[in-house]
Amino acid sequence: MTKRILFGLLMAVAAVVIWLPIWMLLMGSISSAGELSAALGPVLGGKEGAAAWPLLPRYPTLRHYVELLLDTPEFFTMFWNSCKLVFPVLLGQLAVGAPAAWALARLRFPGRRAVFLLYIALLLLPFQVTMVSNYLVLNRLALLDTRWSVILPGIFSTFPILIMLRFFRAIPNSLLEAAALDGAGSLRTFLSVGLPLGAPGILSAVVLGFLEYWSLLEQPLAFFRDKTLWPLSLYLPDITADKAGVSVAASIIMLLPAALIFLFGQNYLEQGIQTAGLKE
Repeated sequence: MTKRILFGLLMAVAAVVIWLPIWMLLMGSISSAGELSAALGPVLGGKEGAAAWPLLPRYPTLRHYVELLLDTPEFFTMFWNSCKLVFPVLLGQLAVGAPAAWALARLRFPGRRAVFLLYIALLLLPFQVTMVSNYLVLNRLALLDTRWSVILPGIFSTFPILIMLRFFRAIPNSLLEAAALDGAGSLRTFLSVGLPLGAPGILSAVVLGFLEYWSLLEQPLAFFRDKTLWPLSLYLPDITADKAGVSVAASIIMLLPAALIFLFGQNYLEQGIQTAGLKE
């Protein structure tokens, strides 16, 4: 009983620590400009004293959201730029990644193991290692400073393929044999059996892909010279003591789509973790 109480207290403390930054962002976004200026003045305004953060605002206001949504057109431009990058990448990953994962999981062909090991090696390479080679290839193809410089590498990412592969491998062989007895070919089996039963893995890949590309930083900075193409993840207004509330409000709005997508796909992510932990 004592261990259970201690474990509960430990989990409560961990939950508070995890949620505290989000709570601070939310409270900062509805705090008045004067309150934030007084609290953050020692950091942003060069005033003497120690900085603080309002856990509960004295005079709550939505003025920062109004200023951001009505008086900041570049914010909406960057928001739509993010949508124009994220959704084509996700659609491309489904169109390319799902058949590739099915082939690696269920088809037998020469070099299959070598291709799988190559995918693993590419997954382990961070973007910083491949940035120069990507830049040179995109420059040769005249794709720099276009959205395709981010979309095309994202479409052919190895990460969603390896996620979906695990789910496709978990499909019982008896179902595939039954489909073959009914006269279904490889494509028909993939569409009728693989996609429905592998839907949790596909949705897991979509959720994780959205979370990754919604907060993309390095690729746009490396491949976009034209700032009008920058996504919302690079939106950073001049953070001064009197504009801190607008910056915090922008952070909250950017966090909302990712949080909603995560809540929608939480069950599928949990299934993915459980499947990854099972021995074949």
